[in-house]
Amino acid sequence: MDSTTEMWIRLGVFIGVLAVMMCWEALTPNRKSPVSELARWSTNFGLIFIGSLVVRLLIPAGLAAVALWAQQHNIGLWNQFSVSLWWSIPITVVLFDCLIYWQHRVFHRVPLLWRLHRVHHADPHIDVSTGLRFHPIEIGLSIAIKLVAVVVLGTPIMAILIFEVLLNATAMFSHANIALPKNIEKTLRKVIVTQTMHRIHHSQIVSETDSNFGFNLSIWDRLFGSYTESAKNGDDGIKIGLKEYLTTKSNSNLINLLFMPFKGDTKPYK
Repeated sequence: MDSTTEMWIRLGVFIGVLAVMMCWEALTPNRKSPVSELARWSTNFGLIFIGSLVVRLLIPAGLAAVALWAQQHNIGLWNQFSVSLWWSIPITVVLFDCLIYWQHRVFHRVPLLWRLHRVHHADPHIDVSTGLRFHPIEIGLSIAIKLVAVVVLGTPIMAILIFEVLLNATAMFSHANIALPKNIEKTLRKVIVTQTMHRIHHSQIVSETDSNFGFNLSIWDRLFGSYTESAKNGDDGIKIGLKEYLTTKSNSNLINLLFMPFKGDTKPYK
């Protein structure tokens, strides 16, 4: 599979999931945004656009090209052994999901990295656009981390495609401003991160913010002791965002968000 095919597959799934989630939110929203939706969306999607440019500038041919290079030079774990793709692909996808879980935790714990990640948490509302709202520098660092993992593992190209598609799709799904029926949500969260589970992570209560770090598989939070089953004030009572970034001015201006990591306290929510 060449990089062009990979790009179109990812773009197609991205647009499809985004459209479905936005329609779902419009039909049955879970909560009302405290600020203008138009202002939030223009800012959030502006960040998404800039982040996409950063990815293309850092790795023009994509992670698949790096994986192909590692394969051609016999670099990485999987390239050292004759392992069936039926094993190496699913194992790699799960390992990458665990990697992103720990990346997320580290970005909460290291003050300089939190400066970047708080752009995501400063959103006073949570919907599908929040799932893609990250500072361009954080996106660049995330790409660098995944690049190292691709080389170390000798990652199969198909595993990269599957993981990247899943990561984007589940990030949009888990942040969507919807509420699944309770019985379905309770069953589904045993496997993947649901909206009710992830909204807790966007709470203004510190102990809740520092929990439920998963994006796709929910097992990591249970396995590594960061799981919170329910919010202290219930799902409807969760106050979203960071207290010092709740105004329209601080959250609905693209320039302000781009410079947010370089202003204010290092760890303001502590």
